Amino acid sequence: MSMFQRTHEITPRFRTGIHAALLASIFLLPMPAAAIEIDDYPALVEFIDKMHDRHGFSKVTLRNWFGQARIVPEIVEAISRPKEDLPWHEYRKIFVTEERTARGVEYWKDNAASLERARRDYGVEPEVIVAIIGIETRYGKNTGRHQVLSALATLTLEYPRRSEFFRKELEQFLLLARELKVDPLKIKGSYAGAMGAPQFMPSSYRHYAVDFDKDGKRDLLANTEDVIGSVANYLKKHGWQPGETITRDLYLEDWLHVLIRSLQPAMTADNTVKPVSAVIVAPEAAPVVTLEGEDGPIYRFGYTNLNVIMRYNTSKRYAMAVFELSQDLRKRYDEAP
Repeated sequence: MSMFQRTHEITPRFRTGIHAALLASIFLLPMPAAAIEIDDYPALVEFIDKMHDRHGFSKVTLRNWFGQARIVPEIVEAISRPKEDLPWHEYRKIFVTEERTARGVEYWKDNAASLERARRDYGVEPEVIVAIIGIETRYGKNTGRHQVLSALATLTLEYPRRSEFFRKELEQFLLLARELKVDPLKIKGSYAGAMGAPQFMPSSYRHYAVDFDKDGKRDLLANTEDVIGSVANYLKKHGWQPGETITRDLYLEDWLHVLIRSLQPAMTADNTVKPVSAVIVAPEAAPVVTLEGEDGPIYRFGYTNLNVIMRYNTSKRYAMAVFELSQDLRKRYDEAP
């Protein structure tokens, strides 16, 4: 009996089940990327006109670039469910690991001179720089697979909630590509358009990247020295305090201090007394950070340097992961032969 004959002898009920399974699998498949039809997007036409008027880009060149870019539904899906939304105990297991610590120590050893110079020039401790690069891209091993132009165009045109932010980053990206003398179609990065080992967004690249090795270029795509110097410069520009605490655990005496301070009345602008709940403050003006532990909430104080790390990534979980990984790196590096 041929395969064709056997197929036709499948019972109707079983055949219906196959059809349902096929349909379900089709709907579960990611939507394919689609070429951008520029004139279908009035916002993109307007963007091209503005880039021409403000910055002197050729409309023909811009249309050629965007005509080769893609709308990628996978990118919108990814940015809608970031890892930073995970509870702390799950997030920590991804980024604060033995493997990341071991690789980080090797990265530190390989780049010790540059990291020490960054500490001298910018006041940022080596373990913090290494931790950020380790969490962002596994020390430059995973810098992203998406065409940055497509990523930023997709988020500008198909992600209304933050379209204005990504439109500005798209503008910055095209200016950056021109400054670097790089084809914007060839630059790869994250689904959000972040680039290089430190995952700088285009605006951050333009404002905070430094030519740390003095070769005449600010290269975060392939130059480790520039990456190290640029991370340190970013943190310094946002208020990094050399040698100061990032965070510490919150103890019983801290809660007593908070309670005592909360009982002190405070006056509002119109000279009325604030409610007690509005004047609870932590010692040394450090806010209490609450994290989701496996056995219940974890409470810590976050100091200025924690807030600076959160300028790099606004997630408190990210900032805490940088802190914990940096502590592991420092301990392991100091113990290494």
